Amino acid sequence: MEAGAPFCAARHPTHMPLPIPTNAVLSLGAALAWGGGDFAGGMGVKRCGSSVRAGLVVVLIGHLLSLIVVAIMAHHTGNPFPHGAPLWWAIGGGFLAALSLMAFYIALSAGHMGAAAAISGLLCAAVPALVSALTEGAPGWRRLLGFTLAAIAIWRIASPGPAETNSDPLLEASELTSVHESAAEAAAAHKRSSLFAVLGGIGFGVYFVSLKYAAPAGVLWALGAARIGSAGTAALTLLALMLFAHTDMSLTFSKNALAWIVTGATLDTAGNLLYIAATQLGRLDVAAVIASLYPASTIVLAAIILRERTTRRQLAGMFLALPAVILITL
Repeated sequence: MEAGAPFCAARHPTHMPLPIPTNAVLSLGAALAWGGGDFAGGMGVKRCGSSVRAGLVVVLIGHLLSLIVVAIMAHHTGNPFPHGAPLWWAIGGGFLAALSLMAFYIALSAGHMGAAAAISGLLCAAVPALVSALTEGAPGWRRLLGFTLAAIAIWRIASPGPAETNSDPLLEASELTSVHESAAEAAAAHKRSSLFAVLGGIGFGVYFVSLKYAAPAGVLWALGAARIGSAGTAALTLLALMLFAHTDMSLTFSKNALAWIVTGATLDTAGNLLYIAATQLGRLDVAAVIASLYPASTIVLAAIILRERTTRRQLAGMFLALPAVILITL
């Protein structure tokens, strides 16, 4: 009997759970929170009039609320205000985040929203992945395959697909001229949108990197100092537009708009804190690439709340994200 005991133990081993990296779990939580925050922020901008001023006001209020909450939490937990390099990484990252958000808004307003979102999403994942490869070493073939699948997933999730073109052969000459002019204008708008999407994506990617190097300040003040940079940049830009720019500065405000702004600020703050914690517990590329899948939750919320149609391309991207995350976490 005693001789058989080890044999029985070998046939019925104790169940061991699969080791899932904590930073991957936190990054996935960041993606979910960021996607919800983007949806709520977009609803806040819409309720405030969908103008340039509305976008800046929503960013400013949201980031100020985030700063207040984080500062209170840092005070109660004894997290001291940072100094030196972590402080400047955080403030510089916040400054870039605000500028990148403005560039992204310009890219969206210029048309081709899906392509702009896809370009921005890919770059904000690619920049940290490149920095991680240079500073932390190659990620291994499984993660590289996962990153590739994630890049395809981000592109498909963020881009709704090619627009249909009018190919009616019975158009008159004057109509054809108008079509050609419209095509030229559309091409120019697409170039403008792509340029600002690239600038926004690179800026977001550098912001992702800056949060990792600001993390020695502590998770709370790493975000708090970044909010000082982003809120200050948004405030100065809003003031400059009000004084010098000839653009639509209309703004409507309501309790409903404030509710969306508060919700967006709460989710965005949670996403940032989860992401900063993820960068402290594992590789930067793993945290950044998984967190960059955030458009998926935005699309799901839009489908549930606004009844927006989700395309097959987007659904394929969401399903492709599953094996990507699994490969990245192996």
